[in-house]
Amino acid sequence: MNEFELIQTFFARQQINRADVAAGIGDDAALLQPPPGQLLAVTSDLLVSGVHFFPDTDPAALGHKALAVNLSDLAAMGAEPAWFLLNLTLPKVDAAWLEKFCRGMFGLAREYGAQLVGGDTSRGPLAIAIEAHGFVPAGLALRRSGAKVGDRIYVTGTLGDAALALQQRRGRLSLPKNEIASVAERLDRPTPRVREGLALRGVANSAIDVSDGLLADLGHILEMSRVGARIFLDKLPVSPVCRAHLNDLGWDAVLANGDDYELCFTVPAANIAALEKIPVADDFRHIGEIEVEAGLRILDESGKAYRPRETGHDHFAESKRGNT
Repeated sequence: MNEFELIQTFFARQQINRADVAAGIGDDAALLQPPPGQLLAVTSDLLVSGVHFFPDTDPAALGHKALAVNLSDLAAMGAEPAWFLLNLTLPKVDAAWLEKFCRGMFGLAREYGAQLVGGDTSRGPLAIAIEAHGFVPAGLALRRSGAKVGDRIYVTGTLGDAALALQQRRGRLSLPKNEIASVAERLDRPTPRVREGLALRGVANSAIDVSDGLLADLGHILEMSRVGARIFLDKLPVSPVCRAHLNDLGWDAVLANGDDYELCFTVPAANIAALEKIPVADDFRHIGEIEVEAGLRILDESGKAYRPRETGHDHFAESKRGNT
């Protein structure tokens, strides 16, 4: 199978056809029409075998996650997904692998109405790069730089399950089968919080997705907004499985490990009533406040300062903390 046949067989015939795509796969470039009055949000993520995922990762889960991490970035901006580009290097053409990969990727794409409009394929070590595009009304984009003193800090969902799954796969933690299945789903098939991001437009002052760990990502908000914050360990939302293993993992796994793909956002006091009216508000957890004093302060259940040993994932740090 040559490159053209590969594209036609696995990517060009997917049944997602948006009215704002004048020309997609098949030409030298896509022709796309953003709606009037909307800004175009653009993001990209690169996943490399042996760095971001284990080489034997289920291809359906890999296809899902490759797109999900990009949709999570759009969600953090309050943007509605529209189009995406896929650049894929493969050691060889494996039809069975590609069918599963496409099933995972396009299953998620259909859920959010995102259309593949182009990209490239090549022979090489397995790597997946996606560029995703979305729309957000002018003036309503959620930014890292918008946090204000007095804002409450929230996160969606729960933190730490992906870290638990990663420790189990590295052989550093032994979990029963039912718990493995629960946390593996969080690591392999994260749910991009697109609906939550859209609902937070006009309500939240700032937002970011938790991909490199809460400490690192909240730290980006603090840096860009030129503010400080305090958060409380006893308010951090964790699943029952994660809580059961906190003595083994420690709070650093919840605070500093990546792959949660939840949203962290800040809301001014004047908008709390509006926040509580959002249909998915039951999934929001208040974890702290934005303060004047620079830096991030973490308080334990007794009010004492907690000092983590780790601060978040960094691809180029001396100590390697990737997914393998």
